[in-house]
Amino acid sequence: MPKGKKKSRSERNRVDGSLQTSDDDSYLNDNMSVASNYSENCSVEDGNDAEDFAQDQLEDKLTEIIDGLSQKSSQGRTNCLNMFTKALVKKYMPGFIKDRIFTLGDTIERSLKRGGPEEKCAAAELATVLCVQLGSDPSGEEICRTLKPILLTTALDNSASAKVRAHCCLAVSHMAFLSEADLGENLALMYQFVSIFSGSYLKGDGSVPNITPETAGLHAAALNAWALLFTLLAPGNIGTMMNNSKTLPKLEQLSELLESAHLEVRMATGEALALVYEIGRLETEDFEDDFAIDLIESLKQLATDSQKFRAKKDRKQQRATFRDILQFIEEDTTSELQVKFGKDVLTLDTWVKRKQYETLCNILGPSINHHLVENDLIKDIFQIETSSVESRIPAYAQHQMERNRKKILNAANDKARTLSRAKNRDKRSDF
Repeated sequence: MPKGKKKSRSERNRVDGSLQTSDDDSYLNDNMSVASNYSENCSVEDGNDAEDFAQDQLEDKLTEIIDGLSQKSSQGRTNCLNMFTKALVKKYMPGFIKDRIFTLGDTIERSLKRGGPEEKCAAAELATVLCVQLGSDPSGEEICRTLKPILLTTALDNSASAKVRAHCCLAVSHMAFLSEADLGENLALMYQFVSIFSGSYLKGDGSVPNITPETAGLHAAALNAWALLFTLLAPGNIGTMMNNSKTLPKLEQLSELLESAHLEVRMATGEALALVYEIGRLETEDFEDDFAIDLIESLKQLATDSQKFRAKKDRKQQRATFRDILQFIEEDTTSELQVKFGKDVLTLDTWVKRKQYETLCNILGPSINHHLVENDLIKDIFQIETSSVESRIPAYAQHQMERNRKKILNAANDKARTLSRAKNRDKRSDF
């Protein structure tokens, strides 16, 4: 088909076969100016619109990731689990999670039962983050009741890899800590954790057991899980339970772990001993003073350790940790740590608070400050006060209400803008 002749510049400027006049150009420019000014007056701040747009984009992306959790590829599911966990760590959005909690719960359960080692580790981490997001909401308590037995079974399964068992130990303790489980349930979990890290006790002849680094990581994770649940015990019968209960190991057994060849086991043991003495001294001021004499000697060796066969970084980390532990057990003084978030400051002046904060840092990483401002569960854990007006409505509900208000305002502005432009278009067509 022959191509038509190209139009000249003058012909391209014609409207209905006649050239536009200067008056017509003036009219159109005036009309555009009116619409532009009206738009500027009616629109909300660009920053708010950008924030809402980013939030919508994030939710769309997370929905795609949730769809990817059901794919056939194990590596693909693992990647989706990790991406979803990272997103929830950075952004507090319990409303989005609640609408999809059954799908997420089924996915995590299926991954824990049938997935490979990496997929099981990723699923255990996501289970913990979901509990951080939902807090004391009934849906959060329900998912804890569903997943904790599965995680505990995997943690006690000798046929599973040490890495998977370590992740499951920590996930179980985190969920029990965040869901405020009753005392009996916590003591039962602590007993199971003791059965795991007891593998690092000294042998009958007093020699240190020879264990692999992977197994040492499992024992350290179980000990950290035990110590976290120990922070929930109220002073009362700690001394009696330490000497006459299988749930709480004896101090002699616990101190044996200080001789472990693995740094992570030694450091977890030192923190556990500090917690035991802190809570025990709330019962009686002279809690296990006789045993403390021998313990102080062991702590001094670790606080001044300079053996060359250990890595320089490990020696430095060990000395810094055990100096604080030694100072507390010997002088009953704890160095204060201050965490700034927003306009407030959180003071960590006890080993209980330090352990709980360290646990949440391991879950949330650098985003812990963001959650300290918005997450009501974490505010409650550290007893962070909010104003009487704000405390009536959860932070995420306030954010959702603000988003809805902006959407309504934008819709009204769009309608008014459309009507104004329609009137101008009508005048132009009449002209």
